[in-house]
Amino acid sequence: MPWLTEPFTADFVLRALVGGGLAAVICGVVGTWVVIRGMAFLGEAIGHGMLPGVALATVVGAPVMLGGAVSAVAMSGLVGVLQRRGRLSYDTSIGLLFVAMLSLGVIIVSHSRSYATDATAILFGDVLAIDEADLVALLVAAAVAVVVTATLHRSFVAAAFDRRVAATLGLRPQLAQLALVALVTLAVVSSYQAVGSLLVVGLLLAPSVAATPWTTSIPTRMVAAVGFGWLAVLIGLLCSWHADTAAGASIAAAAIALAALSSLVAQTRTRPGRPS
Repeated sequence: MPWLTEPFTADFVLRALVGGGLAAVICGVVGTWVVIRGMAFLGEAIGHGMLPGVALATVVGAPVMLGGAVSAVAMSGLVGVLQRRGRLSYDTSIGLLFVAMLSLGVIIVSHSRSYATDATAILFGDVLAIDEADLVALLVAAAVAVVVTATLHRSFVAAAFDRRVAATLGLRPQLAQLALVALVTLAVVSSYQAVGSLLVVGLLLAPSVAATPWTTSIPTRMVAAVGFGWLAVLIGLLCSWHADTAAGASIAAAAIALAALSSLVAQTRTRPGRPS
């Protein structure tokens, strides 16, 4: 099947497949908890919150991962401050902040001579530009995500269903919440290169949504989400190669399509047959 193997004879596409696959591991593991805890809006906010840092790093020539991480952490802190000290609701605070951060990011990157190119890469990613250093960073991020998730699994489960019980059992639900926000930040920042800040939430949510109908436990859902994420990366890169479409957007669209198809097939399987 030349149409399947031909794209990956190019080194940059093969690196994109490996890098996108590592991003799928991170997003599959973390995204499962994002779906369970209903934190999709926070993931979107962090995706926007990292823009000023990424834009500033792009303009001055600093590491974009570092700039994005600092900016995303600042975004998380600002959301917490507004929630505790202000009169605004949680979702309103996030909504205002991510529009502000998006605007600030675009204003900063507009000072770049290659404004259009930089803005497109920041918003929609450039998975085909992943290099060996990016692969190492993604591998480290994936290892951290898996280790932290496994270590705090009991705390995450208890905090998700009853914070008071979690506190009674000494599982420190506040620490679990902080760790989960940190993992979401890690997933968004590390996956930025693959699909960009605007599309990263699709890779964070869709594989876990696709895995949900076929699993009965959280660990198996994570494994299945990683599998759906890898499949989305493969399909997206193939579509990008053969149809000459944007690779990051193709990956995100493939992830959403797989989630929709999974839900449709699951509903068909559980629908009672018509009487003859």
